[in-house]
Amino acid sequence: MSHKAVQLAEPADVRRLDEQMVERLLKPRPLLLVGSLVSGLFALLFFLTWGYQIREGIGVAGINRPVFWGFYIINFVFWIGISHAGTLISAILRVTNAEWRRPVTRCAEAVTVFALMIGGLFPLIHLGRVWLFYYLMPYPNYRYLWPNFRSPLVWDAVAITTYLTGSILYLALPLIPDLAIVRDRATGWKKRFYSIVSLGWRGTPGQWRSLEAGIGVLAVAIIPVAVSVHTIVSWDFAMTQVPGWKSTIFGPYFVVGAIYSGIAVLMVAMALLRWGLGLKAYLTDKAFNNLGLLFLAMTLLWGYFTFAEHLTTWYGGGADEDAVHHTLTGPYGHLLWLMVFVNVAIPLAILPFPKGRGPLGTSIVGVGVLLGMWLERYLIVVPSLSTPRLAYTEGLYGPSTVELLIMLGSAGMFVFLYFTFTQLIPIISIWEIREGWGRNLPPQADVEALDATSDSGGPTSLTPATEEGS
Repeated sequence: MSHKAVQLAEPADVRRLDEQMVERLLKPRPLLLVGSLVSGLFALLFFLTWGYQIREGIGVAGINRPVFWGFYIINFVFWIGISHAGTLISAILRVTNAEWRRPVTRCAEAVTVFALMIGGLFPLIHLGRVWLFYYLMPYPNYRYLWPNFRSPLVWDAVAITTYLTGSILYLALPLIPDLAIVRDRATGWKKRFYSIVSLGWRGTPGQWRSLEAGIGVLAVAIIPVAVSVHTIVSWDFAMTQVPGWKSTIFGPYFVVGAIYSGIAVLMVAMALLRWGLGLKAYLTDKAFNNLGLLFLAMTLLWGYFTFAEHLTTWYGGGADEDAVHHTLTGPYGHLLWLMVFVNVAIPLAILPFPKGRGPLGTSIVGVGVLLGMWLERYLIVVPSLSTPRLAYTEGLYGPSTVELLIMLGSAGMFVFLYFTFTQLIPIISIWEIREGWGRNLPPQADVEALDATSDSGGPTSLTPATEEGS
């Protein structure tokens, strides 16, 4: 932002920003409440169906010989992929100091946390006997019965727990100043609630320095963690001898696919927030355009990896690999070409054009890519398991009603968590917008006066210092 633009930021802009963001939290929003209620019913359906499976046993699912993995593992990989929407994208944009990222970061970081929470449940669902969950825990035992440290499922447990912990911290730290702003405007039980969650924030220079240092460290550290998580998920497949899975390209292929599906869900969420909450002034066309360009780049990368994977399988001519390849061009051929159509053809027809990188165009592409990336995971899991090396063990897989309801319920739970988050937390980072306007901390005497006011419940909505004001 230019120096001239910084000088144009007036106190009225700050008041308008505070009122617009905080007012949504302090007044009932009927549409959001209805959305939470409806999506909450789907979330309840998720847990009721899972409870039914626990009572009746894993046999109510459609998995069988030789397809021991089905919708549960497909959805696990899908949700873990979506989680790359926030922490990874937000961290890269923070590290590169991209100014247009400021209104986008919190929307993205919330997607990460909620998608990880849901994705992490699917290994437990697939386990069937969920009370044996401790078999996934990596703790040493002298008999070496469990856990099996060579099992990728143990690696998943470690990676996802680490990623979820880091993502929650990365989401929570930047929330503190905004929660203090809400605290200073709230009354009654809401004031008490926000007083607790704002952790005594007063906006002193020391607090700002600590906050910005913590965010900076997490932004750098979370990038390799995010990359490693989906690499480890890819090893669930690549470390086996199953035809179609043993591939050295699976690590980067899965990471690219995760970022691709993550951007897709972020574009859809941003468009809905912009239209539903009237946030056009903050979720601007520029933000959509820049993310649309990133979306286009990931389209080309994903298309390249997909082409390379299928080309080497076809050219290699191995009997086992060929059998899987023939199923992708035969019984599953319509799904393969639908995946290519929504993941490559539609994005390349829309995103290269400036008008196509607006909210409508990117959200249409995003919905298609979410469908296509789910199909990609389906085509990785089912055809390979349906075509084992020994022909007499071949079998077909079809999801049961239980699997379909759990998948539907997981989507409802994600929407429920996002709706609820939007009603409790400013979905646009207020202090980061102010920082982008170049507003400095007041002189130290004014800070001390505000600190005293803070102790008596007065306003504490300070803005982070720039380098000159630190």
